[in-house]
Amino acid sequence: MRALVIQHDHVTEPGLVGARLAERGYDLTAVTVVPEERHHATDVTFDFPDAADWDLIVSLGAPWSVYDETAVGGWIGGELALLRKAQHLRVPVLGVCFGAQALTTALGGSVEASPRPEIGWTEVDTHDPSLVVRGPWLQWHYDRCVLPPDAEVVARSEVCVQAFRAGRSLGVQFHPEITTRMVSGWLALGGAEQCVRQGLDPDELLARSRAMEPAARANARHLVDGFLDRVAYAAD
Repeated sequence: MRALVIQHDHVTEPGLVGARLAERGYDLTAVTVVPEERHHATDVTFDFPDAADWDLIVSLGAPWSVYDETAVGGWIGGELALLRKAQHLRVPVLGVCFGAQALTTALGGSVEASPRPEIGWTEVDTHDPSLVVRGPWLQWHYDRCVLPPDAEVVARSEVCVQAFRAGRSLGVQFHPEITTRMVSGWLALGGAEQCVRQGLDPDELLARSRAMEPAARANARHLVDGFLDRVAYAAD
């Protein structure tokens, strides 16, 4: 089974999600859209693979907004086309944060600014704990999904929809893939300043992330297993 992993930047990796997919027998191929040297000049040229060539697609997070083409780069149109084709071909997609926002946009929904950002480890209100547990999950976002009509809400918070199902695909606003290494990378790329602006201590966030590693690993395994067994390949 072949899984395509779309990494939008050089810091955000498949992490715990990728590890569980590999344990479940998937051969992961990761592609990076914006290389490190273009992190602050994101309008790169990128040819996305064909959705038909994959058994599963994972679209990861990014520090940009799906709807802000000036910031995100013109390549976003190629990714939306890939996700639309995947839905048409019934290729399962797991969208994470920016990836969930790209998924909802590709399927006819939209993305808007959240009333307030969510940064840090928080619990969610889940409609289906056998698929998405309460957490805590690591959050880091300023936008939220406005779902297409046929999508099913799986979890939410006071701020936004936290998980949704659309056919064989699942979008999550939180970060099940997160590792301490990734948190450290985000903090180094301007995340520390973002935390301070929100009244958060970046050192405390890093320490909490390190302490949460065992729980985060267990929650990621639960989510990936639920996605594969109950969404991606559930009997129609």
